[in-house]
Amino acid sequence: MSLHSPLSGSVKSRFGGSGRARSKVAAAIAVVISIPFFVSTFAASVTVGSGALTFGQGSQQAVACDSQVYVALAQEWKSAPTPQDATAGFFRVKSVTVSGLDLVACQKTKLRVRLINMQGQEIVLGPSNATVLQMAVPTSAAPESSSDAAALALGYLTGPGDVISGVMNATINMSTSGTSIYDGSTLSANSADVTFYLDPTQQTINIDGAIVGRTTVESVNNPSAMG
Repeated sequence: MSLHSPLSGSVKSRFGGSGRARSKVAAAIAVVISIPFFVSTFAASVTVGSGALTFGQGSQQAVACDSQVYVALAQEWKSAPTPQDATAGFFRVKSVTVSGLDLVACQKTKLRVRLINMQGQEIVLGPSNATVLQMAVPTSAAPESSSDAAALALGYLTGPGDVISGVMNATINMSTSGTSIYDGSTLSANSADVTFYLDPTQQTINIDGAIVGRTTVESVNNPSAMG
């Protein structure tokens, strides 16, 4: 039985590459959506390396820290009954997973994710005008799985990169063992899953999957880890 998930179809992108190409994690990676029901996935279709990638409202140089990475969205039903329809609701974006990430190669960087709507605007992911979720990649040659938001420096940013303090609705899980959400492959420190859960309580952040046009994944330098 089909529940008509808005993320079950394909969403077009203006970014370069063939529709089935898969690419590097980069300072700014725009990812084309190609999503089956429930465990939704993105297939990268971009040019990385020294080229500039345009996304949202700007552009940025692509600086790869990993050889290959994938992105997966998960969704779940959000009940939103109305006086006219007690069964009304929508498919909310539950989480964003960066899969196959080489944590060792990406040491001393921070990982950022954004969701972009059909009009090319960044979608609010947290309080106020937070449109970016960020975590710090552990500075370890053998990082272990963790869901400690403080240790992973989970935080909100504005689009330009200003830190937003206050209530954290999101949670995080970094997995270096088990199997990948993206394709079921074996996880390791060199091929990890990092999952950002937007709001497990469903109380504050409930993004309708129907408005999501694409996502971006970025790696930026982490000055505090440079040593």
